[in-house]
Amino acid sequence: MTIAVPAKSLPGSFRPKQRLGFNTRVSFNDDAGPAQGLRDGLELFRQAEQLGYQSGWAYQRHFDHYLSSPLPFFAAVGQHTRHITLGSAVIPMRYQDPILLAEAASTTDLLIGGRLELAISTGSNGAFDAVFGTVDTDARTEAKRRQARFLSAVSGEILHTVTEPVQGAPLGAELRVTPHSPTLRSRIRQGSASLSSAIQAAELGIGLISGTVLHDQSEGETFGDYQARIIEAYRTTWRKLWATEPPPVAVAASVLVGTTAELRDKYAAYDLDRRTNGIAASRPNGALAPASQPVGALISPVFQGTPDQVIESVFNDPGLRAADELVLFLPPAFGLTENIRLLSDLAQTVAPAFGWSPALQH
Repeated sequence: MTIAVPAKSLPGSFRPKQRLGFNTRVSFNDDAGPAQGLRDGLELFRQAEQLGYQSGWAYQRHFDHYLSSPLPFFAAVGQHTRHITLGSAVIPMRYQDPILLAEAASTTDLLIGGRLELAISTGSNGAFDAVFGTVDTDARTEAKRRQARFLSAVSGEILHTVTEPVQGAPLGAELRVTPHSPTLRSRIRQGSASLSSAIQAAELGIGLISGTVLHDQSEGETFGDYQARIIEAYRTTWRKLWATEPPPVAVAASVLVGTTAELRDKYAAYDLDRRTNGIAASRPNGALAPASQPVGALISPVFQGTPDQVIESVFNDPGLRAADELVLFLPPAFGLTENIRLLSDLAQTVAPAFGWSPALQH
């Protein structure tokens, strides 16, 4: 049964959801292995497109039971889908070569018909420095430097003018990233976990996606209130700098619609796990356990219950009220069948109440 609430019935401060998306880690466990996890990931994107989802996002995580290299995965997904946009959420720039990333992203975008949406971040994991190499400055400064270089490269700017003739590059040659995807720059987003990173995104003229962990909040501030403040700061800064309306803002959240008593019990157990263990909750068999919870971080709530309860809780959340796009964060330990059920129940029983309409299939 589909609940279809007319857009005029939406609460006054609630922005209709222009797009519906999902975020998966493309997990795998020790039993089935990574090849099966990748195949399940492909099928998840294919099924989501059939359900009318406009966007699919994959999280990058190194050295664990999750997707570590999103771009070749998206190139493969692009051969099995036609309309859904494919996005990274997020790629930490601290561990990327900005030129190589720009080349790979441009190539992928052209292969999948201009459907790539890259969300990048300037955060880091200090444990990875031993693998990727240390830098002379702090991790965030280095990530911002690489981010700026990447944006220049993906924009088609001249990266170097040859001053001494060498094989393959004559004197005076202007070196740019090729192949070049001319519209990809407009589909780059900042994965924002704080007010300062959202303001930085607006200053750079790129889009914004807000995830399930936030930091640097004011004392006593709730997750939803802080997320709404982040989004408002982004929009205000954008309008001031660019004198145009900012791009639509996406927010990832665990919106788990329990259409049966059994499902409601399952989602309530995940909610308890998330509230108890935070980012360590819901790990596939064999995955690494996080050493500790981020100090002072806020973890997003889980919106679970009956369809009516989920609708009410989403309407009442300041961050989700402010978003233009709702991205369903899928529990990392859930399998393909469980995830497809989540996608189906959200799209068919709840999302129409948020002013959303499924993408037309051609």
